[in-house]
Amino acid sequence: MTAAIAVLLFRMIKQPLVLGYLIAGFLAGNHFDFFPSVKDMHSVEVWAQIGIIFLLFSLGLEFSFRKLMKVGGTASITAVTQILLMTCFGYGTGRLMGWSSMDSIFLGVIVSVSSTTIILKTFDELGVKAKRFAGIVIGSLIVQDIVAILMMVLLSTVAVSNQFSGMELLMSVLKLLFFLTLWFVCGIFFIPTLLKRAKNLLTDEMLLIISIALCLVMVILASGAGFSPALGAFIMGSIIAETTQAEHIEHLVKPVKDLFAAVFFVSVGMLIDPNTLTEHIVPVGILTLLVIIGQPIASTFGALLSGQPLRQSVQTGMSLSQIGEFSFIIATLGSSLHVTSKFLYPIVVAVSAITTFTTPFMVKWSTPMAEYLGRILPRKWLKRIERYSANAQSIKSASNWQIVLRAYILQVVLHSVIIIGGILLSRNFFLPIVDHYGFGHALAAFVTLAALAPFFWALSLRRVAVEQVTQLMAERRYRGPIVMMVLFRFVLALFYIGFLLDNFFSAEIAFLAFCACIIVYSIFPKKLNKQYHRIETRFLNNLNAREIIKMKRQRSDLTPWEGHMTLFDISRESNIAGHTLEELQFREQMGVNIAFIKRGEVTINIPARNERLFPGDEICVIGTDEQVDEFKKYLERNEIGATSDNSNSEIVLQQFEIGRTEFAGKSIRQSQIREKTKGLVVGVERGGNRILNPDSHLILEQNDILWIVGDKKLLGNLRFSD
Repeated sequence: MTAAIAVLLFRMIKQPLVLGYLIAGFLAGNHFDFFPSVKDMHSVEVWAQIGIIFLLFSLGLEFSFRKLMKVGGTASITAVTQILLMTCFGYGTGRLMGWSSMDSIFLGVIVSVSSTTIILKTFDELGVKAKRFAGIVIGSLIVQDIVAILMMVLLSTVAVSNQFSGMELLMSVLKLLFFLTLWFVCGIFFIPTLLKRAKNLLTDEMLLIISIALCLVMVILASGAGFSPALGAFIMGSIIAETTQAEHIEHLVKPVKDLFAAVFFVSVGMLIDPNTLTEHIVPVGILTLLVIIGQPIASTFGALLSGQPLRQSVQTGMSLSQIGEFSFIIATLGSSLHVTSKFLYPIVVAVSAITTFTTPFMVKWSTPMAEYLGRILPRKWLKRIERYSANAQSIKSASNWQIVLRAYILQVVLHSVIIIGGILLSRNFFLPIVDHYGFGHALAAFVTLAALAPFFWALSLRRVAVEQVTQLMAERRYRGPIVMMVLFRFVLALFYIGFLLDNFFSAEIAFLAFCACIIVYSIFPKKLNKQYHRIETRFLNNLNAREIIKMKRQRSDLTPWEGHMTLFDISRESNIAGHTLEELQFREQMGVNIAFIKRGEVTINIPARNERLFPGDEICVIGTDEQVDEFKKYLERNEIGATSDNSNSEIVLQQFEIGRTEFAGKSIRQSQIREKTKGLVVGVERGGNRILNPDSHLILEQNDILWIVGDKKLLGNLRFSD
């Protein structure tokens, strides 16, 4: 109830709801007795953990690995540089204040991660999402999310072992990468196929339950592998984000995410101890200055290092000057592991609250600051920055050797992970089931070999980068390295076969079985090739399905759902001449829309319902093949003839996606789309469902796809999303 009142007040004063949740939790906690208080803090912590799981699941749904591949080197270099520098700054600041090593390490990671929620909201309110630096910032946030997940795993390892062994950290990173690759490959192979085949059976309720079930299954797997449950939730969200039903699932999960995100942030507020906060007011001030000053410096340096001009670099750096949700999660991790001091948590919350308020001002002041630096910096420095930026952004083509090397490394790593994962799964889970039978070990070994046979073949014999390899083999200096790489793959495949057999048999039997396997694999290469390509095709189809559908949707730039524009002339003998569009009810009877009416030299774009048709008018009709066909027959009965299917008019029909803008939450009429574009909303796609000719009172929601017919220039100026 306190949260409900707080968020209403914060919405009225146009402040981030996260702050409202924090204050609500503070008031409802057992440190503040003026309001009714929650006494059972253990339950609060449990609900907070559930909140983290659903919050990261929803972040994964918005993430997708394809987005990470698209952000490019600029965002990656900016984010990694910022995190490394701020981690060092934070650790050094903590040690200077006399904090323990563990507190300082956690502090360094906490102040290194910016807030995706706060930045996106600020960009929306200031209307800067279309600017160049905003794209770099959003890409950096995507990379930061991944690095933050990695840092959580490393912090857990350090906290449990309480030592800083370089080899142990390296093994933790390799273990994380192994499981991430295995989960991603298996998830993309199985989950989209499952959802696709069950599509006709799934209602919204069933799809929501199945999505949450998949999330919790991955949470269990991550916990079983020794990782944070939040990591499993994030990974499953990012896997589902690659499916064709991602938007629909994200739409269904949104209310659950909003509820548990509120629970999490309110619980964060409940854990704030005002006495501790008062006692450590000086560290709060120091760390606030560190974030407000250090983050822009680190991010600006990273952007410059990636090759961005000075102006964009400063704008990027000053936009990333806050901490938020991931900082809370990392602070919660330290508290739950009992490795950080009690004062760290409230300090982090206080710094986050202050920097949330300062973020809009930092974004506004970024452009003047860039101009100021351009005036005061030595001309020699500015010239070097410009020259470096121009060289960094020039297009560099990869050599044949780089392409071949990259393809061979990918081939070895990917198939090694699949093979090792398959062997370990079979030994730990399948073998115990059949072990009590007489030939249990032989059965387990045979099933494992049969299942992994296509991957053994692909690792040892599959050709990659064929064209580049052929060109390199023509040069003598590359022949030796290429032959060695092929031989290495073959030997590695034999080693994995031996490793598999050694897990199920004694050394002598394993050697005999090894020889038999080599003979069998040499007899059936074509069948193994065919089976592998079948597996690879399904994986690639699942991976690219969403992108393919999106491309098809973008190509359909005339009308929604296989529609098109058609021009018709109104003859002098027509018996509908003189009637208004409201009287004729074309839209209600046949589902078509009138894009414009051309009357001599005058064109009436998106005519109103009271507009009359006159003899000699030329009308442009929008509809599907069936609708236009029916309309044509109707017109023929009324002596009107069709002329053509094309138009040189500036009236077009385009699709727009509703992002985090002022349009979300308003009805079509309240959004004034007609007034702003002189256009008409003729279709809405929401959560995979289609609404044709929507009512003007329909409330627009985030991620809705609108089909609007209107003036091309006015539509181009309209911003529905980022």
